[in-house]
Amino acid sequence: VFANRIDCLLAPTSPTVAFKFGEKMNDPLAMYLSDVYTVNINIAGNPALSVPSGINSEHMPIGIQVIANDFDEAMCFRAGYAIETLR
Repeated sequence: VFANRIDCLLAPTSPTVAFKFGEKMNDPLAMYLSDVYTVNINIAGNPALSVPSGINSEHMPIGIQVIANDFDEAMCFRAGYAIETLR
């Protein structure tokens, strides 16, 4: 219904900010949950791109996911570029 009027969706990449390298190696559930927002888009087959959109108070990156309509990868790249240049 909205595919003709919406260019892309923005969604969080992960339920938490990035964690330090190796911090969650012994916690498989935390590792799984860090990918939970991206899995459904991959299964649906829509093009998606994750870009950094800021940092938290501990200087860890916060990701945002750009999700486009079917076969519109160019929209992901344009929106991702716009987000990265705004920072």
